[in-house]
Amino acid sequence: RAPPAMSHRKFERPRHGSLGFCPRKRCAHHKGKVRSFPRDDPKKPCHLTAFMGYKAGMTHIVRDVDKPGSKQHKKESVEAVTIIETPPMVVVGIVGYVRTPRGLRSLTTVWAKHLSDEFKRRYYKNWYKSKSRKAFTKYTKEESEKKKDVDKECDRIAKYCEVVRVVAHTQLSKTGLSQKKAHVMEIQVNGGSTKDKVEFGKNLFEKEVPVKSIFAENEMIDVMGVTKLPRKTHRGLCKVGCIGSWHPARVGWSVPRAGQKGYFHRTEVNKKVYRIADGCKKGDGSFEHKNATTEFDLTEKSITPMGGFPHYGTVLQDFLMIKGCCVGTKKRVVTLRKTLLAQTSRTALEEIKLKFIDTSSKFGHGRFQTADEKSKFMGVMKKSITQAAAAGAK
Repeated sequence: RAPPAMSHRKFERPRHGSLGFCPRKRCAHHKGKVRSFPRDDPKKPCHLTAFMGYKAGMTHIVRDVDKPGSKQHKKESVEAVTIIETPPMVVVGIVGYVRTPRGLRSLTTVWAKHLSDEFKRRYYKNWYKSKSRKAFTKYTKEESEKKKDVDKECDRIAKYCEVVRVVAHTQLSKTGLSQKKAHVMEIQVNGGSTKDKVEFGKNLFEKEVPVKSIFAENEMIDVMGVTKLPRKTHRGLCKVGCIGSWHPARVGWSVPRAGQKGYFHRTEVNKKVYRIADGCKKGDGSFEHKNATTEFDLTEKSITPMGGFPHYGTVLQDFLMIKGCCVGTKKRVVTLRKTLLAQTSRTALEEIKLKFIDTSSKFGHGRFQTADEKSKFMGVMKKSITQAAAAGAK
């Protein structure tokens, strides 16, 4: 006998979507929030557990699959990857937390002596119109006059606190983005004793922390951010006629109604890091376009595709390449965190060797990987002649 068919929708209709994400309303903050850090292990050396970057766009790679027993073993695979630009972050403070029956409570915060303007901008609604700009002036004055003893506060953290986190900010001035206000976050320090953590954080004051010092290639990480908004959200599309009885005089949570779609906070786990590379732009201002070259593809090229990433531009700083897509739209800040679990799956333990990284134009059907390749194929073009003439005239 065939199973009984579902009755009319008037009487029965399985609900859609998970109730774990209620309430489905817009996220209050713009950046990804780390709600739990990895468990601390005092036996390990001190290390940071999170980082922030900016989503540049996507491309694809070719690699050989290394999975004995699988049909894909030793065969080429084409996979989509996401490029996240990760300029070095700067550590500017330490926070100590005490465990209480109601959770963590901050004991004290110690700040560095010199704080950049892009960090101070975060404390102002409108930096341009503000007249005083007195953020941290009182703190630095007290510190210089020895009214506030930084070493004493650090000793208090080492004595009473169990959890130590550093305050770090991004360097938007190093990216091609127009925003000047840095994104700030607390990053938990794991490993070692509390005293070691405080000393570790203090030694990082006013120093740049590169992404290579936190993550490694072939590692599984988690990505946190805010999702995209869809094209139409205002009036809704499919609506239900009856939204409930007269009493109780309120609309129940189970009534299907037009609601928010997108701009939710989401955490995506187990994203494999395919590559961590240095930026094209070096410390002395010179450029070296080699960070998209592989052992098999010896063409010297940078990760930025021809014409730049759509709606982002060029990636000149350090970047992180993860498998597949990730939350958020272009230019959006995403938070990267070390995995919470011990990774034992074959996918997590597989060593990735890239054969080819695509850098063709992402506008339309890209044919060429580099500008040199295009000029050799197309020959001398009228555009290049006019550009050379204009340069000569100057």
